[in-house]
Amino acid sequence: MKGRVSRSAVRRLVTGAAVVLVATACTTTDDPGPQGEAAPGPEITVTPEPGATSVAPDTPVRVESEGGVITDVRVEQTTADELADADGDAGGDGASAAQDPDFTGTLSGDGTSWESDWNLVPGAAVSVYATAEDADGEETEVLARFHTAGVGEDARLALVSNFPRTGQTVGVGMPVVVTFDLPVENKVQVENSIEVTSEHEVEGAWNWVTDETAVFRPREYWEPHQKVSVDLRLTGVEAAEGVYGVDDDRIDFEIGRELISTMHVPDHELEVEIDGKAVRTIPVSNGKGLERFNTTTSGTHITMEKYAALVMDSATVGIPEGSPGHYRLDVAWAVRTSNSGEFTHAAPWNGNIGHANTSNGCTNMSVEDARWFHDKALMGDVLETTGTGRELEWDNGWGFYQRSWKEWLEHSETGEPQVTDGSGTPGSVHGEGL
Repeated sequence: MKGRVSRSAVRRLVTGAAVVLVATACTTTDDPGPQGEAAPGPEITVTPEPGATSVAPDTPVRVESEGGVITDVRVEQTTADELADADGDAGGDGASAAQDPDFTGTLSGDGTSWESDWNLVPGAAVSVYATAEDADGEETEVLARFHTAGVGEDARLALVSNFPRTGQTVGVGMPVVVTFDLPVENKVQVENSIEVTSEHEVEGAWNWVTDETAVFRPREYWEPHQKVSVDLRLTGVEAAEGVYGVDDDRIDFEIGRELISTMHVPDHELEVEIDGKAVRTIPVSNGKGLERFNTTTSGTHITMEKYAALVMDSATVGIPEGSPGHYRLDVAWAVRTSNSGEFTHAAPWNGNIGHANTSNGCTNMSVEDARWFHDKALMGDVLETTGTGRELEWDNGWGFYQRSWKEWLEHSETGEPQVTDGSGTPGSVHGEGL
């Protein structure tokens, strides 16, 4: 797909409700002239067919010209509710035409065909205005109107959560995690409908943790100190049979300074670097490693959330009260690094900090060090851990860098990287076989 255009809240309006095809040139195409000759100017064909109803929203709009090149295409859309609102605002005189500037298309190299980059609004009246010109400067203009199929309330794909959120500043390891309210079957189309753009371009790709949750990560960590945007052009995409997106979303966040911590567990130390400069060495005590549950995981951890105070209950990770290894502790200055119960946190009761590994799997620190680390940490910071017999699973928390880039790309439904330079996504957002 070509050409990224940022999504903004744009009303899609058309004039009238008639379904017509109009053509004009220096003489109109339906006036053969006195000698019975065809009117000058190119011939223009628009699909979907003018007058069509219940057009699938993920059908591409195509304009083709014979005998000339396409010089302009405009697509305007409105739903029944929008048209009713516009009628009311105008005192019953009807809506005025307004093009959606984000509904872009790609023109072929020879200028004779145009195809929409994005899908159509479900349940909308669509007007396509197209102009073509031949070598003699003769122009043809057409207006084609059709209607897209509507979507039931229980078949509308919606974004229910995302990390990060708009306005947040995050670390260089931050993934983009989006969760939908319904399972996604047509993952290729959905991946191609979400474009990530950054000031410093990288290669990235999506993987699916579940049918509802997709994750974008760059090939390597983000460059620090830059802005990133995520355009979710979900309107009209068919996520599953009969299930369509009806709204677009946008996420804007910033990558902050680069904070990377490294920890070789047998050394009982955590080293912290900020923007490439070593800033602190923290004595620690990690998991005693007698059982799987109390073994600190090795791998690339991404910090997920932090708490000034937290109740840590092993029942939340499958070790209920009364079972061997159960614990329930009040801890301070906790930073989560996995979903299997691993945090960095203050442990003033642990006399082995800096000397031996005796925790239940967490990274124990002094109160002073734990508070310092908590205060410095951003969601998306990196903690690289080595030296234990338990590897962090790729889907344990945000352990997504546990998959090599080759593996990550192989698990992307598109199978191709997305470059975050604004050049578009790897493939089409439209339905198969169109």
